[in-house]
Parts: sequence; C-alpha cells; structure tokens
Amino acid sequence: MPDRPLSPTPSSPMLLTRRGVLGLGLGAVAAAVLASCTPAPQWVTPTGAAVSGTEKNRGGTGRVTTVDLTAAPTTLDLAGTAAATWAFGGIPAPVIRLTAGDTLKATVRNQLDADTSVHWHGLALRNDMDGVPPVTQAPIAPGGQFAYEFVTPHPGTYWFHPHVGPQLDHGLYGALIIDDPDEKVTWDDEWVLILDDWLDGVTATPDQVLTDLSKGMGDMGGMGDMFMRMGNLLMGATSDLLGGDAGDVYYPHYLINGKPKADPAQFTGTPGSRVRVRIINAGSDTAFRFAIGGHSLTITHTDGFPVVPAVVDSVLIGMGERYDLLVRLNDGAFPIVAQAEGKQDRALAVLRTGAGTAPVSGTTIPELSAGRVGLATNLTAAAHVSLRDTTPDRIIHLALTGGMQAYDWGIDGRRFDVRDPMRDAHAINEGERVQLQILNDTKMWHPFHLHGHTYQHPDGGPRKDTSIILPGQTLKVDFEADNPGLWVAHCHNIYHAESGMTALVGYRS
Repeated sequence: MPDRPLSPTPSSPMLLTRRGVLGLGLGAVAAAVLASCTPAPQWVTPTGAAVSGTEKNRGGTGRVTTVDLTAAPTTLDLAGTAAATWAFGGIPAPVIRLTAGDTLKATVRNQLDADTSVHWHGLALRNDMDGVPPVTQAPIAPGGQFAYEFVTPHPGTYWFHPHVGPQLDHGLYGALIIDDPDEKVTWDDEWVLILDDWLDGVTATPDQVLTDLSKGMGDMGGMGDMFMRMGNLLMGATSDLLGGDAGDVYYPHYLINGKPKADPAQFTGTPGSRVRVRIINAGSDTAFRFAIGGHSLTITHTDGFPVVPAVVDSVLIGMGERYDLLVRLNDGAFPIVAQAEGKQDRALAVLRTGAGTAPVSGTTIPELSAGRVGLATNLTAAAHVSLRDTTPDRIIHLALTGGMQAYDWGIDGRRFDVRDPMRDAHAINEGERVQLQILNDTKMWHPFHLHGHTYQHPDGGPRKDTSIILPGQTLKVDFEADNPGLWVAHCHNIYHAESGMTALVGYRS
C-alpha cells in the first residue's frame, strides 16, 4: 500500500490561512470533506474499492521504476543572475522514463517551508495518486513525505508539478516520458524541451504575483492596447492567435530547459538525421509559439496521443499542453525559439549540426510569421486511438467566467470553494460517454485541463487532456467515464485556477 501522508493525516484538523486555502487549492481531504458536505455513499472516494479495483484491472507489466523526488530550496543561474527558487533536484528535474504498463513508485520528500504535492499531469492514473490536496490526498507537510505508486496505462509525453497554490511558477517540474512498446514512429535522436516563463527570485515570488493580481486591474483596463509593464503586471499583451489578451503577468525571463536566451541551451545533431522533439509548456501565464529556424516540423502526437502527421512551420502550445514533433536536421547552426505569444519576448536555444554562427536572441525567424501554424483544432486523431462514434450519455455544461478587472475568475459565475468542494460537483456514472461543453464566456483565452481522463475533440479531432479555448468559443469534447474517483478540471493558467476557475467531476458510488 502507498505510504500515508506523515502530517496532517486525513482525520486531523487543517488550520488554513487564506493563502493556505488557495494553496491547497482544490478541495479538502477527501474523507473529511465528503463526511462534512455530502453523504459519503453518494460519491466514489479516492481510496475506495472502485479506485483500487480499476487499478487492479489495469494489470501492467510488473516492472517497477523507483524514483526519489525532494522538493527543496535551490538557486537557478540565469546567465549570471542568481534566482532563489524551489526545485525537485534541478530545473527542470531529471526526466523520469518508463514503458507503458510499468509501475512508477515515487517517494516525494518535502524540504520546503510550505505544504506541497506532485500531480502527474495528463495520466489516467488511480485517483488517490493524482496529487491534488486535499481532494485526493492530504498535502505533504514540511518535513513529510508521500509515496506515489501507480500503473502507467498510456504511452506519451507527460510531466509532473505541484498542485498546491502557485508553486508551479517556481521550478518544481519535470518530464515524465512513457515509452510505447508498439511505437510506430522511428527517429535517430530524441530531445525533451520544457518551456517556461520565469520570475521567481528575480522580480517577485509567485505568491506575491497572486496577491497583486487578486487586487484586480480596476481602471487600468481602460489604458487600451498600450504595451507596458506595471510592477508584476503586463498591460497590452495581445495575440490574434489567442483571440486578444495573451497574458497579464510580467516575466523577465523565458526559458528552455532552465536556460535563458543570454545563456541558451545547446543541442547538437547530424545533418539528415531525424529527431523526435518532445515539447512541454510548463509556463504559468504564457502560451509559446515554437519553431526551429530553417526547418519544418511534423506533428506526430499531442498530449501523449498520436495524430495524423501534420507538417507545420510553428506550433502554438498553451500552458500544460505537450506536442511531439519530428524534425529532419539541416546542416549549420540554427535558432530554436519559443516565442512568448503576445508578450514581445522569447526563449532561445541553439541547434548546431555543422559550421555557422550561433544565432542570437534578435535573430529573425521566418517560420514564426509563416502561415502553417500547428493548432489542436487542425489536427486529426490517429485511427487506432479515436473514440468510437456514439451519442453521449451525459452532457456537462461549463461556462468559464470572470475577468481581469476584478480578478474574479470562476466557472458558471462562481469561484471554486475549497471549504466545500462538492458544492457544485458534476456527477457522472462509470461506463458513461460524457461530453463536456465548455463555453469561454470571458475576454481572455484559457488552457482547460481535465484530470484523470483523455477526451477527444469533435469531428475526429485529437485526443487531449489540455486544450486552448479562445474568448467567446465553445469547445465540445467527449471522454469515456472509465476511471472512478473525484477529478478536478481547471484553467491551467495557474493564477486563474488559484483564483477560482476550477470545477470537480465526481463518480457516483
């Protein structure tokens, strides 16, 4: 059995400040909350028989990968600027890798002065291992530890990060790669690139940013399209691809694998070889438009699942999304660029396969202005992962609401209440085909993420767990209710989620 949290235990009282309530983020410890708010028999509980039975039915290979993750203070060198932050042994953390069906045993130790957890983003794993305090577990208290153990059911590019407050905007993240034993794609080399927007230890901490944002924009919203910084806030960042407002947090750095453009990460290869590039957007308020100068990109997967290959010049990646690309390398030195969409800045890395001058931050990248932009809405799921065509048994309507002026982000006009997480929970039954109809009733784009499941975009679109929804648009996605538990769904702009743009989908017992 997995280790239970050392402190607090599920039955112990939890003393929360306002920041602590926001930090725990998405509920109260499952047993305590269900007992206090809703009759327990109505809902499947994270530690109940339905969850353990589903995990048992997954079977698996029997192979076990054991890792230790320690969340601790560290210092990140940003081209000579020392940034005090938090990390799991590095920024990003070392890649965790195993094969689909293998079991991951990860012991997480907390050496921070705050509660933490680890969420395994994108995996349809057992509910009590999802890492969402206090819905699926108690938070890991300072000095405590928690043992995550689960079968990895699906291959793909995934990642891990805390689900406590705005901790994602520190350096607490890493890649989780699940190899496919029946992989159809072939390549000569593989790179994992994690994109990030960075401010921690430079201009502010994530908690300070959340405090500033929570005050709202007020009359500042009347300043029009003027692009400018106001403390930790960014005014006038706009993007046509994102339907207007691109983001509202000022970041002094944008990173690829923990390196800023003044000290770019280096990648080498052989001309003519094919590289599989796995890209993860670990940012908190920034969509990136990714391109490699002098190269086209072939999209093969998004959020872990294969698609009909699509050749593009660049790819738009929202927070929490992942894309796998194939690139045939040309001869020379080339820029690898993640443009902070709408924010007039970029992350930069260097690709070198031969002679040539290393690109610099101001290098013009024609691919960023070319018309072939990779968007999830333009992709088609590979036939063997497409869901069967059937009428949904249940439709759940969600409206994303709120705005920057009062910073009152929510769903259906209400902010998620961590003291009563089941208040507006949406009930489903195991075995149902469920359709989410998500209306973005705001003036800003949102990357929407569903835990514990992979849904499919309409009309044979891609299988995903995180999707960009533009202002005024409605996204309809279907998923199979085959993973019992209590699952959150939320905007993956971490500041929106922590302010209330979160919902809960629970299985009936």
